[in-house]
Amino acid sequence: MTDEPAVRELRLVVTAADYEAALHFYRDVLGLTERAAFSSPDGRVTILDAGRATLELTDPNHAAFIDEVEVGRRVVGHVRVAFQVDDSVATTSKLAAAGAEVIAEPTRTPWNSLNSRLEAPGALQLTLFTELDD
Repeated sequence: MTDEPAVRELRLVVTAADYEAALHFYRDVLGLTERAAFSSPDGRVTILDAGRATLELTDPNHAAFIDEVEVGRRVVGHVRVAFQVDDSVATTSKLAAAGAEVIAEPTRTPWNSLNSRLEAPGALQLTLFTELDD
């Protein structure tokens, strides 16, 4: 018996109607590194490296609290993707210029991070967060 984890990778799969726009947004604008890409007569897929992955589970009350802190109201369903970035203000602007809808500008949270919320290609809500060192 080893102490190694049974799960080696968390992979979030997003089906985007406009594949090219979504690929440009996540790879070229957000800066996720392309690990692999495959195409066939049946379609295309690109695997992008998003750094370390974690699975954050929350109950409905805490999810509503997070939405209240970041946006001021309940706005997301049961899935939201959060990316830790070096500068959530600059990255929010960059992604908005590339077509993301800003739902909430960067806001300081009670857990001492600067978080913004966007609606990204593929109808995916994103939180961008920067940990503050105060």
